[in-house]
Amino acid sequence: MTRIVVLPHESLCPEGAVFEAEPGESICRSLLRNDIEIEHACEMSCACTTCHVIVREGYASLEEPDELEDDYLDKAWGLEPDSRLSCQAIVAEEELVVEIPRYTINMVSEQH
Repeated sequence: MTRIVVLPHESLCPEGAVFEAEPGESICRSLLRNDIEIEHACEMSCACTTCHVIVREGYASLEEPDELEDDYLDKAWGLEPDSRLSCQAIVAEEELVVEIPRYTINMVSEQH
């Protein structure tokens, strides 16, 4: 099992969270399984950016994003060098520290 630390997020997990994930499982599935209701509008098919996360620690343990994921990440709100789509980032053996951005692109577009 691999430990995932989720930094506090105002609405999804105000206190933050720490849980164990199965290596080979996506970060998104791990979050959902642990009652952190991250948005995943495309049902985890790598067709949107709503499950965007920033991997603050452990990024190097993840496989490199493929070209499709990179294309979608370019559209993500708050993109950072360690950003990933959580539906595509597969947990390995190294502990991860994950931040869920404050907004998704859906939320930003709804506000305008």
